[in-house]
Amino acid sequence: VRFSKFSTRYRKGLDLVVRDIDVTVQSGEKVGIVGRTGAGKSSLTLSLFRIIEAAVGQIIIDGVDIAKIGLHDLRSRLTIIPQDPVLFSGTLRMNLDPTTAIVGQRQLVCLARALLRKTRVLILDEATAAVDLETDDLIQKTIREQFSACTIITIAHRLNTILDSNRVLVLDKGVVQEFAPPADLLKNKQSLFYSMAKDAGLAS
Repeated sequence: VRFSKFSTRYRKGLDLVVRDIDVTVQSGEKVGIVGRTGAGKSSLTLSLFRIIEAAVGQIIIDGVDIAKIGLHDLRSRLTIIPQDPVLFSGTLRMNLDPTTAIVGQRQLVCLARALLRKTRVLILDEATAAVDLETDDLIQKTIREQFSACTIITIAHRLNTILDSNRVLVLDKGVVQEFAPPADLLKNKQSLFYSMAKDAGLAS
């Protein structure tokens, strides 16, 4: 998955929400995307599914510019597990009664769906932000075991969920500030990631 000089906005005339993103996620790589509120994390997710379109640049998956293929073809090859599967875009709606199914159960059903589809690119958009720690651990364990060969992009709310990623992409005001293994970023006390980890009690 390659973002090539990619910028986007929510509609014409508005400011860019991400600017000049130029990064490549290798096949099978696990990448966490972090940043404070308004950094542009979820905008990248929406862009992958072309819910918002590129203003400048391209997103290329397996050598194909996603702007040049149909939406159905694109979205059938990606799987997203959002915070609330019941409320996300119509093609991914889960018909579960919210009064009888807790969020964690929905996430596990979505994981099972991704397994059945044999997805190659899995996107987690703060998928465990609304679940308890025990369910979070179960979901993370399932992802590590069952999706080890997949490319996984995680929009992280809890930094501990992406500490075992191959690399972490740190956004600030829509711009890439850091893109490196989390251990390297934690060693640098001047990094934004270290600052966020310290605030979360994950670094001293």
